[in-house]
Amino acid sequence: MKRSSQDLLRIGLPKGSLQDSTVDLFGRAGYKISIPDRSYFPEIDHPGFEAVMFRAQEISRYVEDGVIDMGITGYDWIIENGSDVHEVCELVYSKATAKPANWVLAVPEESDYQKPEDLAGGIIATELVQTTRRYFADKKIPIRKAEFSWGATEVKPPVLADGIVEATETGSTLRANRLRILDTIMESNTQLIANDTALADSWKRTKLENIALLLRAAIDAQGRVGLMLNVRRDRLDQILALLPALQRPTISSLSDDVWVAVNTILEERAVRELIPKIRVAGGEGI
Repeated sequence: MKRSSQDLLRIGLPKGSLQDSTVDLFGRAGYKISIPDRSYFPEIDHPGFEAVMFRAQEISRYVEDGVIDMGITGYDWIIENGSDVHEVCELVYSKATAKPANWVLAVPEESDYQKPEDLAGGIIATELVQTTRRYFADKKIPIRKAEFSWGATEVKPPVLADGIVEATETGSTLRANRLRILDTIMESNTQLIANDTALADSWKRTKLENIALLLRAAIDAQGRVGLMLNVRRDRLDQILALLPALQRPTISSLSDDVWVAVNTILEERAVRELIPKIRVAGGEGI
């Protein structure tokens, strides 16, 4: 039987560069998403959810208009669209790294431009047109125009534009196209957003809060591992001294009172150096 819209949470997922990392994140949070070939309607193995895929640039508008209840999009597109939505939580993940994306003002390496003011009277190519216009207006720099770029923005200067405003995570694409950064216009992370109507519905609000909780937990767990070991009581202090100061391990008694079990969570990168030291200090059964 088909569910009514009152007990169905409609989710907008990003199509494009964020698609794979978003599906992976939901999977680690316990929501398996499968996307049939040539379909914009993913399937989620959880009752009460209906998903549709849009370009990230559009999702905040569809959430605001009530086409969908919630969505995953970038903070940059919320600002660019001027969308009146609730930012339920920030999700620090992206297509390439766990770092936020920066929208930067960049110019050709060989150009004479050294500061944003040098671009007065120039043309700026970007997808983020409204934000770029506000940036130059706030600085009282009279550019000729901020021109929408449909893609391949990095190749526009110097023939089609004097500079660009483009998103970058590592800067590698800018360097590959012989561009250098003059300024950072905006820092953007992925956001889970919802509209007023969805949040006013207690059933949908509970679903939203549960999704937010699980997605954040999946991100926090990335790069961490569980460490379990046994150690003699008289050597426990030596083991605890090796563990990171902020960790509070669980200490459990074993059937043999001489031994205890230690259980803790560590950053994965620290484990390879820590385990040999723990063995030397008397840790066993690691």
